[in-house]
Amino acid sequence: MPDRPRAACAGTQSGKSARHPPAFRGAILLCFLCLTLAAAAAADVAPPFRLCADPDNLPFSDSHDDSPGFYIELGRDIAARLGRPFEPVWAPTYFGKHEIRTVLLAGHCDAIIGVPEDPNFMGPRLIYSRPILTLGYALVVPHGVAVTSLSDLAGQRVAAQFASPPQSLLANRTDLRLVTVLSPEEGMRDLAQGDADAAFIWGPSAGWINRTTMHNAYQVLPVAGPHMQWRAAIGFPRAQTAVRDEVDKALDALGDRIAALTAKYGFPVAVPIRLSAADDGVPASHEPATSSEATNAAPEPSQRSDAAPRDEAQTPGSDGDQIASGHRLFNDNCAHCHGPDAIQGERRRNLRQLQHRYGPDIDQVFLTTVTHGRVTKGMPNWSGILTDAQFRTILAFLHSVQEP
Repeated sequence: MPDRPRAACAGTQSGKSARHPPAFRGAILLCFLCLTLAAAAAADVAPPFRLCADPDNLPFSDSHDDSPGFYIELGRDIAARLGRPFEPVWAPTYFGKHEIRTVLLAGHCDAIIGVPEDPNFMGPRLIYSRPILTLGYALVVPHGVAVTSLSDLAGQRVAAQFASPPQSLLANRTDLRLVTVLSPEEGMRDLAQGDADAAFIWGPSAGWINRTTMHNAYQVLPVAGPHMQWRAAIGFPRAQTAVRDEVDKALDALGDRIAALTAKYGFPVAVPIRLSAADDGVPASHEPATSSEATNAAPEPSQRSDAAPRDEAQTPGSDGDQIASGHRLFNDNCAHCHGPDAIQGERRRNLRQLQHRYGPDIDQVFLTTVTHGRVTKGMPNWSGILTDAQFRTILAFLHSVQEP
């Protein structure tokens, strides 16, 4: 019996190609033509739009498709506008700046949503889209309760997240009872169970929980004030100006979609409560833009510069400059545990007491701690995240606020 014909694209034996019939040689030619066309088509496929995202951080992002989160849905819409496939790159974001350095700036993804629109946030390493929303803390109270200042909560039990700006604000209040919680979920649970009368917690999480599990039983009221609200944008590596500009054009066409996602995921959209400066110690001149202002105040192209912003690690020109730089670095990197401006109600985390604790050894203790960490006490090792110059700049600020 004759041999069965070989499959198209099968290799030919040296010196025997002439034995193959013309039809077989035609099949080989057709196969190579198909492969060439396939390779050319693959070369024309746009690369994916890769978005850094946390796999378990609703309402922002989640690896499950039933509720993927605001950032994932917006990322898909942006990718569609760009004509590119969408690809999430999952990375936990508990230590936000660390993930930005090790994932985004290492080239594993193209963008990350939700970074503060602040050139000092990561120095010259990041560039930003126009702002897309305002994020911050909120007071959660029952419907019908009117709150215009913290004095309206006198005599009540107020849940606040541990080591958060709200806890620092409430720490020295004697006219209310502070209930410390470890998460927004715990704060909302205490409120629902009657263990707290109000909750002063992370607003997006409060809004999401209120909408999805509590049937909108509460008001979620953003609070204005230092370290309470900030405008969030999309961050890109500095070299990706072309991608950033394309994304900005996409965002211009996605305004209605962003509003719909904001409502879908329960983000607070009310104008933030402006606490009285005389009553609550909040300087009105330092209050950030409201949600409506943030939404409508995208920088004009002429105002936006891709020149490198001031690097906080540079050698300051004076002690005052160094302290101011250290102050900004501290609030960007350390305030989530040690309180904004190093004001902290928990004594063991109060860095204004370093001089009392360590006396002349304050510098050595500080530098050893930040470069080695105290992992069992929740203090990470910041080596490789901040530079030695930045550590010393923060230390200069801490020296300036030591309590007598």
